[in-house]
Amino acid sequence: MSTNTLKKALLALSLSAGLITTVHAQHEDVVRPAAWKDLAFGGRFMDRFEPMPLLGPRTGDTWGVDAVKPRDVLNGIEEAEWSYWGGNIVQGNDQTYHLLVCRWREDSPKGHMAWHQSEVVRAVSKNRLGPYKVAEVIGPGHNPEVYQLKDGRYVCYVMGVYYLGTTIAGPWEKKEFEFDLRDRKIVANLSNMSFSQREDGSYLMVNRGGGMWVSRDGLSAWEQVTQGSNYPKVKGRFEDPVLWRTKVQYHMIVNDWHGRIAYHLRSKDGVHWKVDAGEAYMPGIAVSEDGKEDEWYKYERVKMFLDQHGRAIQANFAVIDYSKWEDKPNDIHSSKNISIPLATGRLLTLLGDEQIAEDTNEIRLRIAAEPDFDPHKDIDLDSLRFGAPEEVDFGRGSQLLKTEQDGKDLIAVFSGKGSGFADHNFTGKLLGRTSNGKLLFGYCRLPWVDYSEPILSVRRPEVIKLEGKYVLKIEVSNHGQVASEPSEIQIEVPDTSPVTAACPALQPYSKASIDVTLPEQFKAGRAYDLEITTGSHLQQPTVFTAKKVKFR
Repeated sequence: MSTNTLKKALLALSLSAGLITTVHAQHEDVVRPAAWKDLAFGGRFMDRFEPMPLLGPRTGDTWGVDAVKPRDVLNGIEEAEWSYWGGNIVQGNDQTYHLLVCRWREDSPKGHMAWHQSEVVRAVSKNRLGPYKVAEVIGPGHNPEVYQLKDGRYVCYVMGVYYLGTTIAGPWEKKEFEFDLRDRKIVANLSNMSFSQREDGSYLMVNRGGGMWVSRDGLSAWEQVTQGSNYPKVKGRFEDPVLWRTKVQYHMIVNDWHGRIAYHLRSKDGVHWKVDAGEAYMPGIAVSEDGKEDEWYKYERVKMFLDQHGRAIQANFAVIDYSKWEDKPNDIHSSKNISIPLATGRLLTLLGDEQIAEDTNEIRLRIAAEPDFDPHKDIDLDSLRFGAPEEVDFGRGSQLLKTEQDGKDLIAVFSGKGSGFADHNFTGKLLGRTSNGKLLFGYCRLPWVDYSEPILSVRRPEVIKLEGKYVLKIEVSNHGQVASEPSEIQIEVPDTSPVTAACPALQPYSKASIDVTLPEQFKAGRAYDLEITTGSHLQQPTVFTAKKVKFR
């Protein structure tokens, strides 16, 4: 008798004996904004998911409810004896794909809730989609994410610790990160973290609650640079953020696990974020090339595989066929990691230096040729729209006037009318279809936007009394990748006039202490809420709110 047949028999016996109850609802559907109905194809991130190639024949001789069978068990990683969860893929120098993923015994007495005892393994495949086979056990841990340091070593983060490997195949040494909250509360907790390397080799991190952190090399102390959460300002139970950077901008997706809906965010610097309209993903995205959908109950722990340009070309998910609480030992339910290909964003360059306005005569956009993409043949030109993402995503934007040939590349010329660019925009977006009706999209930088600004932020100020006057001692740090020029910080208090002070030039990752003498309206025995703005001259200044600063 096969393992799966035995599981079915045990489940049937348990159901007939009343030992298994009905599924506990582990979600509540979220009502979508009415405006989302007007999104164009490609306006939401979810439109980028492509059909999964079948790696082998479908089989029903496996675990799972009927909605996920028969299926291609060669996609991703799955085994009858193990429940798999989380994990992301990197490509080694030998062109082998390495999936670092966690697992626990399916027959564990706690069922899915045995994830607390999970172990991290490295699985390998010659095909990015799978099947992956375990090559080594790295150690205990859950929710792994792997990234490569500037010196070539690898970090495999898990909840609470990380493993440092000389190569992607180890050997691995268990270590702990150091965190500097910088007088900011941690939203949620320091778990489910995701990482992205910046241009200078430093690293950006987002924790579960949506706070942004910077480490100078990916190993040194993580310093929190934002206050509060950067997630969408909607009711949701957020977790599973994934962070990545292209040559144009930063991207982040965060999942509302209870609402079974994820959101896509973009940023020019990884600190200030903009939320895109539409679902980033939700149940229903696992569709194969034969048109059949594997109807997984939950999609969580999304991770991205990036190409040499930083573009996300594949998403990997932890999926489960049923409620986690109803996944018991030795039943037909379990979880695995799946691979779904993504449409590749095209490489775009906006030509010229002038800021685009409604009366701009011509917008010239270079669409680069690639080995698998000929812009002269592979684009439905009549479908193209270009402009601010908020316009293009809803089917608006500038219309195409003409095209020109530039070697293998294509120059698409648009009118400025309808482009919709405003001061808050930091990218342009191209949206349309390929000549065979598939999604075509891409982002470009805007020449008038400064993408390498310093990132100035402060700690909570200290109040001292000096020669009868109150003085604020404020520490200012630069977490950007470029030096700052001499600037001002501004302190605002309700019902009082703003106070300004000089801030010296700061090299990247350096700091300075500033003494600010306050006017006489600050009274002893009171506590003030201070709002301190740094980099007010920059395109994206940073604001820190210090609640109830006491004056003694």
